[in-house]
Amino acid sequence: MAAWLAALAVLAAALLAPAALAAQGVRITDVSGRAVTVPRKPQRILIDDGRYLVALSLISSDPASLLAGWPHDIQRIGTRTYEAYRARFPRLDSLPRTSSSAGSFSVEQALAVRPDVAVLTLGRGPSAEQLRQLDAAGVPVVFIDFFSHPLRNMEPSLRILGQLTGNEARAAEFIAFRRAHMESITRRLAANAGVKRPDVFIEAHAGMSQDCCNSPGKGNIGDYVTLVGGHNIGADVLPGTYGRVNVEYVIARDPAIYIATGGPHLEKGGGLVLGRGYTPASAKASLAAVTRRPGIELLSAVSRGDVHGLSHQLLNSPLDILAVEALAKWIHPRLFHDLDPSRTLATIDSKFLAVPLGGTYWIDLR
Repeated sequence: MAAWLAALAVLAAALLAPAALAAQGVRITDVSGRAVTVPRKPQRILIDDGRYLVALSLISSDPASLLAGWPHDIQRIGTRTYEAYRARFPRLDSLPRTSSSAGSFSVEQALAVRPDVAVLTLGRGPSAEQLRQLDAAGVPVVFIDFFSHPLRNMEPSLRILGQLTGNEARAAEFIAFRRAHMESITRRLAANAGVKRPDVFIEAHAGMSQDCCNSPGKGNIGDYVTLVGGHNIGADVLPGTYGRVNVEYVIARDPAIYIATGGPHLEKGGGLVLGRGYTPASAKASLAAVTRRPGIELLSAVSRGDVHGLSHQLLNSPLDILAVEALAKWIHPRLFHDLDPSRTLATIDSKFLAVPLGGTYWIDLR
């Protein structure tokens, strides 16, 4: 009898174990391919990039309420955008400052805020030893990626945020919206397979210094250029996702289209400024100033006026669909003459974002 009861107890424990595990957490595969067990409904999320606030605001009406800490890297979203979020979510100010993906990762800062889960940037952040320390402390780490390979990782990253916050349906709705707009562009290009791919030069953070030039390589915004039917000349010489090319190289290639990226962080240095609070006139004036720099002024694209400016705040974000539509119009204006990123922005503002964008996020020189 005792043996039978013992066997029954073992069987009951075996049957209950999966249920207990399910109650404790769920299994998520992050964009690095790691399978991670996370709490079923984490209440305290740690992020290492302020731009994730914008991503979270696409799927949650109160992203600040989800956070245990954030890096306060206000320059990444722009001061005016931060003030808009701060006005809507005052809790942001009182949240502890933690490590940014732009710097070194601190386990001590992470543990101090007692997160249920840490959502960190792929390719940045903790070392293998630091990951072990976080694991030993019971803090699961989930990697997402809006930067290195956005065309591959944007959807799964946003889906992960939806899973973690209990907003799976909302995330799926925005993913479907973004995908439909992307596929509309790729279908049209596929139907016009013989269209020439013009050379495009993207100068990232244009005007950050007088020395040219920051450029995407293989990945990041360069992938978007390829997607919409252009050829990113930075990818021909840069092995990674990002780097520098000299102005002599750009002059020698003489790209058909020059596109600068910028934002509020460049205002003090006289660079390209776009985003919340900037008018089309002020953005256009800053773009004109950027093109007057030595070397850049010699480009044929500048003399023709085939020059454009794009807000860096649309990159490394699910809002990249706005950048993609702007790029498509600039690179193949006849093919995409009817594309209207302003209309897409209006839909995102009214239907998805907890804090509407407001401001100027793309501009043409002519």
